Amino acid sequence: MSWVFLRDLLSGVNKYSTGIGRIWVAVVFMFRLLVYVAAAENIWKHEHDEFECNIKQPGCENVCFDHFFPVSHIRLWALQLIMVSTPSLLVVFHVAYRENREKQHNQKLYRNPGKIDGGLLYTYLISLILKTGLEIVFLVLFYKLYNGFKIPHLVKCDIKPCPNTVDCYISKPTEKMIFLYFLVATSCLCIVLNLSELSYLIFKYSIKCYLKRHMKKHQ
Repeated sequence: MSWVFLRDLLSGVNKYSTGIGRIWVAVVFMFRLLVYVAAAENIWKHEHDEFECNIKQPGCENVCFDHFFPVSHIRLWALQLIMVSTPSLLVVFHVAYRENREKQHNQKLYRNPGKIDGGLLYTYLISLILKTGLEIVFLVLFYKLYNGFKIPHLVKCDIKPCPNTVDCYISKPTEKMIFLYFLVATSCLCIVLNLSELSYLIFKYSIKCYLKRHMKKHQ
């Protein structure tokens, strides 16, 4: 899979982000995207081929693998990475809309089209809420699908066409567990960063509105 489009998206968003937003972009790019491409993708690359059961009953391994891994970890992580990054497109599109308006009217309508104020502030806040919500949804989905954040060494399967309870072994469980914890931790870090940025922006513009009203009263 080519991740160039996601890299370009994150680079574009970085220009319009706050300081906390830039840290979020760095975490997503360095600790999630690069780790996924450089290491995690290869670890889970042959997960189905390396899943072994102690019986050669035709179809038994496939059914057991499908039962314990209904969705591939690595594909779910890829989907999560794409989904939590796409709300940032709202900000990019809003800035592009501002720039297009200035071109159409052939005059300066904004002091800085990329400055987070007015309508762009609401768009930015919506993107943060969506990113946070999607991160939480995917963490819950992981937990529900795999009965926790763990990779067992051995699973016992008694689903047809297996004739009895079969022992099935997962390859490289310790290595997979380490990366699982790392990716869950970075996802939690991103949630904290999004909530911090959301709180910062709301607090900053609440103070700004209060000072404006205070000045109007005195005038």
